[in-house]
Amino acid sequence: MKALYIQLFLLIAFSCCSYGQQARLIWSEEFSEEGLPDPTYWVYDVGDHGWGNDELQYYTQNDLKNSRVENGKLVLEAHADSSQAKGYTSARLLTRELAAWKYGYIEVKARLPQGRGTWPAIWMLPEENNHGGWPKNGEIDIMEHVGYEPGKVHGTVHTEAYNHKIGTQQGDFVQVPDFDTNYHNYAIDWTEEKIDFLLDGDIYFTFHNSKGDYKEWPFDQPFHLILNIAVGGGWGGQQGVATDIWPQRMEVDYVRVYNKKP
Repeated sequence: MKALYIQLFLLIAFSCCSYGQQARLIWSEEFSEEGLPDPTYWVYDVGDHGWGNDELQYYTQNDLKNSRVENGKLVLEAHADSSQAKGYTSARLLTRELAAWKYGYIEVKARLPQGRGTWPAIWMLPEENNHGGWPKNGEIDIMEHVGYEPGKVHGTVHTEAYNHKIGTQQGDFVQVPDFDTNYHNYAIDWTEEKIDFLLDGDIYFTFHNSKGDYKEWPFDQPFHLILNIAVGGGWGGQQGVATDIWPQRMEVDYVRVYNKKP
């Protein structure tokens, strides 16, 4: 009888440990409600001041033309608009002050726009300004694509020590030939030790924690998620902006955040 109790205890303990090691979905947006993006999930950045990159778009708020849910997808759509000073409108949605995460597996299934001058991004910024202005608090670019290099998808981190302003940014790219016709999973697996960048579940770049100070690894604090399409700018507009491609849209099937890689 004693042996039976021991076996039962070990079985329960093993089951509990196994359950504790399972990945858990801790936040998701499946875009099931038609109309404007759900304000319990998303806020907007608004304006046309260039956003630090000399971008051309005016980011609107609560405008179905630029941001909406239709057919189970989030649509972010950039338009040529002569009523705007710089000629374009678009949308930039954030989970700021609504949802932020320190570590986890963040996955976005999306289809990207195409054309010279488009600059879609799926990225993350910190909730708090703990170390000073950008890039001291860090930036995680899960996906960036500039239209003049079709299919070249980038994953990058920026910190005070590693950033594009001084040419030391850390990242890599992967080729996605059908970026604009099919949906792909763009993800990071972010732990205390490293950040893996993944396309459809396959790692193509890893940024390791050097164990230095915040100048090299500010990624020990909560970050929120950002989805947007920029037009032109210092990178997206390096080869100009095509005039005959608008409107252009990024469609997002879902956003899912797990405590660890599933």
